Amino acid sequence: MHWACLLFPRLALEGALRRRDDPAAPFALLEGAPPRQRIRAANQAARDQGVKPGQPRGLAEAFCPALDCAPLEAATVERWRQRLAAWAYAYSGQVSLDYPHALVFEVASSLALFGPWPAFEARLRGELAALGFTHRLVVAPNPAAARILVNAHDGLAVDDAGLEAALARLPLARSGLAAESVQTLNRSGFRRLGELFTLPRPALARRFGGGVMRHLGELRGEWPLALAVYRPATHFSRSFEFERPVHAIAGLAFPLKRLLQELSAFLRGQDAGVERFSLVLGLEGGPAQRFEVGLLAPQRDAETLLELTRAQLERVRLEGPVLSVTLAASRFTPYAPVRRELLAGPARQAQVWAALHQRLVARLGEAALKPLVEHREHRPEAAVFAAAGPRATDTPESRLRPGWLLAEMMPAEAGIARLLAGPERIESGWWDGDDVRRDYYLAEWHDGRHAWVWREPGGESFHLHGWFG
Repeated sequence: MHWACLLFPRLALEGALRRRDDPAAPFALLEGAPPRQRIRAANQAARDQGVKPGQPRGLAEAFCPALDCAPLEAATVERWRQRLAAWAYAYSGQVSLDYPHALVFEVASSLALFGPWPAFEARLRGELAALGFTHRLVVAPNPAAARILVNAHDGLAVDDAGLEAALARLPLARSGLAAESVQTLNRSGFRRLGELFTLPRPALARRFGGGVMRHLGELRGEWPLALAVYRPATHFSRSFEFERPVHAIAGLAFPLKRLLQELSAFLRGQDAGVERFSLVLGLEGGPAQRFEVGLLAPQRDAETLLELTRAQLERVRLEGPVLSVTLAASRFTPYAPVRRELLAGPARQAQVWAALHQRLVARLGEAALKPLVEHREHRPEAAVFAAAGPRATDTPESRLRPGWLLAEMMPAEAGIARLLAGPERIESGWWDGDDVRRDYYLAEWHDGRHAWVWREPGGESFHLHGWFG
């Protein structure tokens, strides 16, 4: 069994930046109570102007007058850890948040599904980069070793044979031992874990206590660990609050992208898709504006969800300035990924049509799209019509028919190069006063197109009625 550990050294800062309209503007997190607040973390724009962790707030604002600050909130950081655990749950059924600032998850059973570790690692890093989180990643035979090795490495993958050598090189300050134990060991002349591994265990336990022995046993995989396993929520709800009121639908694009990325990660963890979710817009000085986003089929891809949501939003008129956006989904359905076809064919064409249908409904609304209903009627102009109801169950006779019928028939003699098939006699309509008697032919046009033409029985002049695709 192998475990991966993801360490997020800038989680608090990057989580706060995700909520800002302009993440590139100078920003810092504060710790402590006024008037002794100090800088806990700062983004690149603030650091470029001299802002550093540990500075008093007044000094930082003197270096950077445009600096915007917010207090560090432990509850907000924990919410981000929970969301990252939901993302990792898509790749492993054993995810734990027992270690601060990090999450560990078992990956050996996932390699058969997601490929060898280098490909799996690239996938994990790509998704975390898209989510906007700086991270370090290490794989080791047990979660305790993975958590300690990530303190000094990024991209390291060790097996049982190389574990002790990798641990031996770690400084005691990064070994996960309690600070008091590290001080005691340093006073005794020890600097690295490998120096402890060479001591006889009874002597080590007698001199430094059972806590040190237990920690070393956990790192070597000799002492069992009981980690609390993450369990995902049964519903999804995320909110985004704006720093300033938003007056146009276009201003919702950035938070929607973030919220839908989180929804996509949540759905992958549930191995599910969503067909309907709600958006609630908190308005300035008025009741919230709520509307439902409906899809024709279960979806969970973030880009697809964003495209379809933005298309539906184009038909929405804001009832006031928007202060917040909340995305919620409570009903999920099993999701089966669309099978990709290498070559063009009926299956590939069906996939393309389904995607186009979904986009058209999102942009225009279901009422704007009407299916062609087939009707048992010999007269071509009455055999197919648009209707708002479900597709008719009547099936027409299997005859050669064009894909495009003209709204008004027109003379056709000048365009016909030759007749390819026919005649086919159509005689109908005597019961409703619209009696027709026509002989239909398949004709080749001068430019190579195939047309459907007719003339009255015994007549000479042809009329064009439709085109074949």
